[in-house]
Amino acid sequence: MKTVIIGLDCLEPTLVDRWPGDLPTFAKLRSMGAWGRMKSCIPPITVPAWSCMTSSRDPGALGIYGFRNRTDFSYKGLAFATSDWVKADRLWDILSAHGKTCAVLGVPGTFPIVRPVNGQMVSCFLTPGMQSNWAYPPSLKNEIAGWLGGEDYIFDVADFRSTDKARILADIHEMTRRRFIVAHSLLQKYQPDFFMMVEMGSDRVHHGFWHYMDAAHRKFEPGHPLASAIHDYYMLLDAEIARLLAHVDLHETNVLLISDHGAKRLDGGICINDWLVREGWLVLKSNPPRGTPLAKCDVDWSRTRAWGEGGYYARVCLNVKGREPEGIVEQSDYENVRDELGAKLALIPDDCGQPLQNSVLKPQEIYRRVEGIPPDLIVIFGDLHWRAVGTLGHDTLHTLENDTGPDEANHAQFGFFNWIVPGQTVRTEPMDIDILDIAPTVLALMLQPVPDGMQGRTLFPI
Repeated sequence: MKTVIIGLDCLEPTLVDRWPGDLPTFAKLRSMGAWGRMKSCIPPITVPAWSCMTSSRDPGALGIYGFRNRTDFSYKGLAFATSDWVKADRLWDILSAHGKTCAVLGVPGTFPIVRPVNGQMVSCFLTPGMQSNWAYPPSLKNEIAGWLGGEDYIFDVADFRSTDKARILADIHEMTRRRFIVAHSLLQKYQPDFFMMVEMGSDRVHHGFWHYMDAAHRKFEPGHPLASAIHDYYMLLDAEIARLLAHVDLHETNVLLISDHGAKRLDGGICINDWLVREGWLVLKSNPPRGTPLAKCDVDWSRTRAWGEGGYYARVCLNVKGREPEGIVEQSDYENVRDELGAKLALIPDDCGQPLQNSVLKPQEIYRRVEGIPPDLIVIFGDLHWRAVGTLGHDTLHTLENDTGPDEANHAQFGFFNWIVPGQTVRTEPMDIDILDIAPTVLALMLQPVPDGMQGRTLFPI
């Protein structure tokens, strides 16, 4: 049996439920298979989520805890997790080794090393431009240029966190249009046994336009001309998916529509390092200007017990003696200190002094194993309605602006899925699945062995 996976980054299941009459393709596919929510990894962010999905390994097993990860125990050893960080085989690696043909388009975690597959691969949104090494085989670049009529393929929307909303929205639509042209051409020409694409527009439209549609958002503006931006983009996706699947034999192909996580409104940010300074965990030799990155601050490491990195969640590290260069937390006291700090982080309130119900997690307790260098604590503020702000010098511990540019949505723990499997009973009620279930289920449906080390389960009887 062949497989087609249409990945829609950040697609929010409650929005698909909200607009059934305007999304006929989603409604039709729901009536043909299993559907519901997919529990994402922790943290529920693009990197590492797609690699977790396609390898059936959690972030701890991959050693990838977010976009940026520690590379050593120094205070500045951070790097972006790109394809060379992913050591586990993913679906296309496994299927290629078993002689199955594969076409992979835009799946995060495929740049800068575009690994050879038994077929074709186009790298992901981290690709900086057309001059990069982004296609396998290299001749695929010329084919794509032909399919696009000489237009450039678009990997991502440039500067999508800005106030130029009209330009951003137009770029999102154009990126999606071109990606689906390439997807259609790959399917038509090569008819692979396994096809997987990921569209990033659904993520970008949420981050840029959520506040225009959500009356609960702090920045909501009734009657704004862009109030329908997300709705209209979902309609665009619905139409593109219909055209793509028109040439797929649904009697011989299992089709999966899936997002790596969901989306929700963003209420604000917690200035994690400023909080650590005020609480005496992080000590500075001088006060920095507002918005100064930690790496540019004059930190007194000889008196610092902890520091943090910002993002959709906070990564907090302890300054451990014998581990960090100027560590002061005794290893014998490590767990006591970690528990003390975690308890205090859990109680950080919102800007009105109300409880946020923060989640403070230890990597060793939520992952099967821990590879690489994890943070000592993972902190999720306000059930992901609040993000962590890593820069310092703010005059308040709460900010209503993202320090990396305008951002109106955060990620949600549950993404969307709709799975159509020939011969399987259609479900009339939604179901919850886990992101780690995807890879073993795909392999089982394609009658391939599930490798040892995969952490998920097979969802359907084979």
